[in-house]
Amino acid sequence: MNGAEAVVATLRACGIEVVFANPGTSEMHLVAALDREPGIRAVPCLFEGVATGAADGYGRMAGHPAVTLLHLGPGLANGLANLHNARRAGTPLLNLVGDHAIPHKQLDSPLESDIDAMAGTVSGWLRRCTDPAAVGADTAAAVAAARSAPGRVATLVLPADVSWSSGAAPSPPPATPAMTPVGDDTVAGVAAVLRSGEPAGLLLGGPATHGSSLQTAARVAAATGARLLCETFPARLERGAGLPVVERLGYLPDGARAQLHGLRHLVLVGARDPVSFFAYPGQPGRLAPEGCRVLTLAGPDADIEDALAHLEDLLPAATAATATPARTEPPMGELTGEAVAAAVGALMPEGAIVVDEANTSGLWLPAATTGAPRHDWLTLTGGAIGQGLPLAAGAALACPDRPVVCLEADGSAMYTLSALWTHAREGLDITAVVLANHSYAVLEMEYDRLVPAPDPSATGHARRDLFDLSRPRLDFVRLALGMGVPATRATTGEDFTAQLAKALAEPGPHLIEARTPALFGPHRIAS
Repeated sequence: MNGAEAVVATLRACGIEVVFANPGTSEMHLVAALDREPGIRAVPCLFEGVATGAADGYGRMAGHPAVTLLHLGPGLANGLANLHNARRAGTPLLNLVGDHAIPHKQLDSPLESDIDAMAGTVSGWLRRCTDPAAVGADTAAAVAAARSAPGRVATLVLPADVSWSSGAAPSPPPATPAMTPVGDDTVAGVAAVLRSGEPAGLLLGGPATHGSSLQTAARVAAATGARLLCETFPARLERGAGLPVVERLGYLPDGARAQLHGLRHLVLVGARDPVSFFAYPGQPGRLAPEGCRVLTLAGPDADIEDALAHLEDLLPAATAATATPARTEPPMGELTGEAVAAAVGALMPEGAIVVDEANTSGLWLPAATTGAPRHDWLTLTGGAIGQGLPLAAGAALACPDRPVVCLEADGSAMYTLSALWTHAREGLDITAVVLANHSYAVLEMEYDRLVPAPDPSATGHARRDLFDLSRPRLDFVRLALGMGVPATRATTGEDFTAQLAKALAEPGPHLIEARTPALFGPHRIAS
């Protein structure tokens, strides 16, 4: 058995089912090994950022890793932005990165680069295999690292001669790494704080935002009067009718500080101490109010479910409040971001997976969907745009029996637009809605916040040129059709509702270009 065959056999023994791939010459023996393994689905991606984003979406929904197959340093570099998002999401994900044969590296051929340095920026585990006899064990170790709580990006670098050389053997599946237990004293201390009667909040992140951990956290909040919040961009938030209502922390620091105002205690449950995304002149970076004690019940790598269960045992029994089933009214008239949200709330299918990269056009989505049928909400955890369309592909492959609704801003969509080709190629049940306001509206907003009084002699040409996407206008209908995805354009609320209903009723991929106005900037772009 050669090294590549041992890698693939080990992956299959470890339960790996999907490889998102953009291979090159150094990975041909891995492709040949995949040819002989029908139990692993090889999904082609035309850009490595699609492969890494899709693996992120798969891992968030499946709870176990998919694999990316990337070509040398430049291939890895193309996937780094969505690996950054996956790292922030705590997603289990395994990168296989091919490299030059070991004797060839010293020749400094054109594609030679420092793969390990690049991989180190996003990987929680990194290893370079140099011996075919060790490749099976290295692969099993990589899978174990990816599965370690809460989920990590693991990267295994495979030189081409390790893949093609004989003398390799597969390794058995590794044991699932144990989660870090939370001490009794820590749980008792948090219980005492929550029983004190002083204003407190629970800030959820990671696994605490879905499943039994979310339900337990909601009962803890109900028993103590604590507010139930989650991080601004949760990896996977379970929500909808019959589920606890969780208040997402605002994106803008002023809004987030207003949400936390008055709290004396903030308990972190799988979340980090909240900070603003960016620095602003004269404002602190931390968001917790002065005098608020921030304490951790369980970090992202801890046994969050067990810690919450023990915490609940120390508190009075309580029933958590849940969202009442409710539907928004379908919109009429002008198509705005608010109208899009109303249509989504009116038509959301049961069990949907919503991928949200709507950015400024999505401000109304949470309120419009609170009482919609149960669904999962996936967000832009690391802030690196271009995640939505690939994330949707991975989520659809992880949960083929569930509809996926991808809400995508037009500027962000262009980063990884080739994901639509993968949607079509794999026949994925994804309805992509591109909110086309022809503007980098979030940058217009940030410009006004950071440069409130620009020089009156300035022409403003740089702002117009850099933030305006209307010259020329992007035609997402034609772009989608060119990649095999049926597509339509909506310009009114009635149009959009009808098109969304039709897309959701039909299996397979669809795209709707929703022409909406920009919210920010000196010149709102007409729809």
